Amino acid sequence: MALAVEAKKEIMAANARHKKDVGSSEVQVALLTARIVQLTHHFQTHKKDHSSRRGLLLLVAQRRKLLDYLKGRTPQKYSALILKLGIRK
Repeated sequence: MALAVEAKKEIMAANARHKKDVGSSEVQVALLTARIVQLTHHFQTHKKDHSSRRGLLLLVAQRRKLLDYLKGRTPQKYSALILKLGIRK
């Protein structure tokens, strides 16, 4: 199940660099994080859904690549995003 359109717009607005930003690394990581959280909750009730679990692993890998890119380009934005999304503990 994909994210709702309203939820996507809220996430984009909260993490955008400027008004019309929809594809920056920060926005992409935020959208992937929301989708990962949604799938994590899904697995609490559907423990044997292995095809979706594979999709989750692909999303986590894609987010990791984007975070590595962001960390190499702008470490300050990386740190701020990690704190904002609560990814690292």
